[in-house]
Amino acid sequence: MTDEDIVEGMIPGKDGFMPSRCRSNEAALTLRLTLDNDWRATVTDDPLSFTPRFDFSNPGVCIAPYVNREERERFLLDTFGSQEWLWDTPDTLGFDRASQELIGAEFQLPYESASAEDCARLPSLPAVCPGGLRADEERGCRLEAASALCRAPGDAVLTCLRDLEVLDATLEARIGIAPDVALLVQDGTVVGWSLTDPARYLTTAYAAPDPAPPSPGTRALLSSCLDLITHPLLEEVQDREPAALARLREVHQALHAQREDRRRADALLALIGNLVEDYGNR
Repeated sequence: MTDEDIVEGMIPGKDGFMPSRCRSNEAALTLRLTLDNDWRATVTDDPLSFTPRFDFSNPGVCIAPYVNREERERFLLDTFGSQEWLWDTPDTLGFDRASQELIGAEFQLPYESASAEDCARLPSLPAVCPGGLRADEERGCRLEAASALCRAPGDAVLTCLRDLEVLDATLEARIGIAPDVALLVQDGTVVGWSLTDPARYLTTAYAAPDPAPPSPGTRALLSSCLDLITHPLLEEVQDREPAALARLREVHQALHAQREDRRRADALLALIGNLVEDYGNR
């Protein structure tokens, strides 16, 4: 590559240019990405600065400026992009109408855990390249919610995929749109997202996560809770299989008994307690 190949801090990628700061990436991080058929966005140098909120009461990740329901409603009215409609619940990407920059996002955690065999097929994840998104035009799009959850050992990383067919090919890039949150890119298309160190960001609803590091006990309990809220174990709980209910009650008691890291323990209890109320007390 010559100096003439570098244009305004960009170097040639597969379908366009990629930021020069990602030059060490062997993956082809294209400057423009497809989110929904012909709807495209440009990768920028400005990732979101908000701390992710891993809401365990309604499992998903929120990276946005709003801190209550009213502010969220205003956010949805004042932005465009991928938003929920009646009977349709895609992931949310909110773009500012003036700048067309991404200013907030919500991702739903899949309820289907991929098998250990499928997780072993997960391609090596490329290094994260921090960046934001700018819509090529102001119009709505649809970002399909992920359907498969791949869990790294110890749940150090949660990788959420559009479908398991993503595992059949190489992932080109991870665009870090916020701290520890990245979009996964394959063939120039967003095919999922990842959350690194999910225990750190545990919370409920609009509350900010505890800034202190999570305890080892919380990390272990998060893994147990993820088992319980994803298939196949979730289905066994719903079918009231005795072994599954015994495990549910054991985790429930452990969460109540944990003395340290109470805010995160309470965040896990928000959903586990509901499962106990619905299925574990009969």
